[in-house]
Amino acid sequence: MASATNGVPPTGKSLIVSFGEMLIDFVPTVSGVSLAEAPGFLKAPGGAPANVAIAVARLGGKAAFVGKLGDDEFGHMLAGILKENGVSADGINFDQGARTALAFVTLRSDGEREFMFYRNPSADMLLKPEELNFELIKSPPHALCRSPLARVAYIGVKNRAKVFHYGSISLIVEPCRSAHLKALEVAKDAGALLSYDPNLRLPLWPSEEEAREQILSIWDKADVIKVSDVELEFLTKSKKIDDETALSLWHPNLKLLLVTLGEHGCRYYTKNFRGAVDAFHVNTVDTTGAGDSFVGALLSKIVDDQSIIEDEARLKEVLKFANACGAITTTKKGAIPALPTETEVLNLVKGV
Repeated sequence: MASATNGVPPTGKSLIVSFGEMLIDFVPTVSGVSLAEAPGFLKAPGGAPANVAIAVARLGGKAAFVGKLGDDEFGHMLAGILKENGVSADGINFDQGARTALAFVTLRSDGEREFMFYRNPSADMLLKPEELNFELIKSPPHALCRSPLARVAYIGVKNRAKVFHYGSISLIVEPCRSAHLKALEVAKDAGALLSYDPNLRLPLWPSEEEAREQILSIWDKADVIKVSDVELEFLTKSKKIDDETALSLWHPNLKLLLVTLGEHGCRYYTKNFRGAVDAFHVNTVDTTGAGDSFVGALLSKIVDDQSIIEDEARLKEVLKFANACGAITTTKKGAIPALPTETEVLNLVKGV
């Protein structure tokens, strides 16, 4: 059996690296109640970038997570969950002076969420640029791979990021903001496809204006951007969910813009075409992680064939698969426990 490189199990697929936060979501055992009224809570691992990494691995892809956790029982539990799900944890640092972040998530009767965060500061906010594991992100210099012997020495080239995925929560405070920007720079210089899901969490930001400004401050770096309908409204200050509003977020270097619409599916925009893909209707219990599952599915399908973005028919098939992933994730409480396998997704797509 082939050995892992950088802690990444060999799958024959190229590596997708997710950067950002991982935390514990405490989800009420009963839907449609306030946090104070909840009789109990289920402990569910989460955090959007970590959800994406596990979604990729659950679908048979190769993933790694880069971030910081508390050197506490929750932090080591989360690192263990990554490993159990086939995600490399070699990009994780542990902070002895700060706790792992916690979030209490209220589930309304419609399955939508409200958040209360405990991070004052949490370990993920304290990641420093010098603590980053650049070997997971950057490719080796081409000059070192010219000879057959050198190519053997760098046989782990597929264990460097071909896709680098991130959100916006790591932009809120220093030093994590600087770590985010440094990782982004290294990934871009290494030629990785940059994937951005803002994952708006307003309670964590000092103000709406600060959130909007910082989220948009790295907008033109990304090759692929996914926003929800709520994020589209927030970023554009518009109540319209239409093509004109979506395309106001377009930038010249962007390859694919996606707007997820919950039970109404998603819309896609490229330089040459645009369209929509319908959702799958399921019994929704908890929408936590649905967008992350969608993103993980998309990235797992395009990581080794980015030409899919330029082929509308193939892209629509991939987005249909991604919609199915998102739908299945809403049928259980919590994000990571609900992320589907490829077999589960294909069964939904085929109507099995």
